[in-house]
Amino acid sequence: MTTIPDFEFRTSSACTYQNNNPRCVEVATNVPGKVVVRSSVTGRAVEFTPTEWTDFLSGAKLGEFDLSA
Repeated sequence: MTTIPDFEFRTSSACTYQNNNPRCVEVATNVPGKVVVRSSVTGRAVEFTPTEWTDFLSGAKLGEFDLSA
């Protein structure tokens, strides 16, 4: 029987906790072939492939998702 490893989530150092209200995004990259992103508020998670995640980060760094774009 194969054991599925637990995701080890981490939070960005840029995340701030205001008034004990942790509204942050957490990311787990410890399971090969998967990147999982979850909300610290709802616990809901979305799974990506490493390629999808890399493409998203590249777009974010280029400002593709800025509100003014």
